[in-house]
Amino acid sequence: MPATMSDASPDAASNAGSGGPAGTDHPVGPGVFADLVGQDEAVETLRRAAASAARIVAGSATGNGAMTHAWIFTGPPGSGRSVAARAFAAALQCERDGIGCGVCHGCHTVLGGTHADVRFVVPEGLSIGVGEMRALVLRASTAPSGGRWQAVVIEDADRLTEAAGNALLKAIEEPPPRTVFLLCTPSTHPDDISVTIRSRCRVVPLRQPPADAVAAVLAGRDGVAPDVAAWAAAAAQGHVGRARRLANDPEARNRRDAVLAVPRRLTGVGACFDAASALIEAAEAEAAASVSAADATERAALEQALGAGGTGRGAAAAMRGAAGQLKDLERRQKSRATRAQRDALDRALVDLAGFYRDVLITRFGAPVDTVHTDTAEVSAAAAGRWSPESTLRRLEAVLACRDAIEQNVKPRIAVEAMMLALWRG
Repeated sequence: MPATMSDASPDAASNAGSGGPAGTDHPVGPGVFADLVGQDEAVETLRRAAASAARIVAGSATGNGAMTHAWIFTGPPGSGRSVAARAFAAALQCERDGIGCGVCHGCHTVLGGTHADVRFVVPEGLSIGVGEMRALVLRASTAPSGGRWQAVVIEDADRLTEAAGNALLKAIEEPPPRTVFLLCTPSTHPDDISVTIRSRCRVVPLRQPPADAVAAVLAGRDGVAPDVAAWAAAAAQGHVGRARRLANDPEARNRRDAVLAVPRRLTGVGACFDAASALIEAAEAEAAASVSAADATERAALEQALGAGGTGRGAAAAMRGAAGQLKDLERRQKSRATRAQRDALDRALVDLAGFYRDVLITRFGAPVDTVHTDTAEVSAAAAGRWSPESTLRRLEAVLACRDAIEQNVKPRIAVEAMMLALWRG
């Protein structure tokens, strides 16, 4: 499945912050790191590396050797792996001694998606293939057009196929001058990234942002009411993007409500299969809505490029010969839809796991906050009915379902098995 290769992520422009004067070690404001919530240690590491990179460009000694040619950003979903990589790429292009001011031409063009030397690889489907990776490595071997750095950001690098990983490894082993590879993966486990690639990269670990930090961002930067921001931050379990969607999108809140109603619906075997079908269909509908516009735009653009709407024998012949390209596009779009469906389903499973966690901590009176504050009465009632062992088995069933889907088990089969396990307890 081809990945999308672009100069920057489409929502990058929202990350710009205020900068400081040229020649300072750090910007007065957060600059390009404005959206990296609760990651102070990682930000400081990246600032030092960007300053070191600026000294390399200037031809002076790097001193502490903080800059290297390959980086891995790891952390749980919502920790900001791609945000950190994008911000670091902008800081490398910063014209104010690498401080990542967020307002100079270098920072602005990276964050705005127009910098010629920064490319993002965003997997739209289940994997990143070797053909796309070879093309990317070849392009990255050229000198930076702006005279600073070539930055290649690979989001979800854990989706690299074995052959694609090998192609990337060759580039990392013999890196072109002033080319930086920035990889984003959930962890450095061999299932996520090969040991050989890991051994040649510097790792930047990110943590799940605390709920109060996420709430502060929503309230201070997005203008969300403080009580809504606090609720959304807790419900999203530290995932900034999901918290923003919950705070602003009624449809996202309705989908979450439907998921949290699942435990009350499991009254028998038939109800289990009905609940599984409802969950799968909701994920399919959410995925279809998220990709339909892009699918239509891509198909229209390809048909126009192939001469659709033209007249004459040449145009007709061109369209007859375009069947292969249209079929390839349909294959890519199908893969992207499958990935979108699995992502939507995974978000639902995370919400469901949070409910059973709430039941456990309520049962034991643990001194920690619940995830779903608006269903506290329901989780408290369940804590009075279920034993801790049965609640833990239910939580493990949800986590096992996530793992099974990640291992390419048919989602419907995995979800039906989970629903039966939840009913039995």
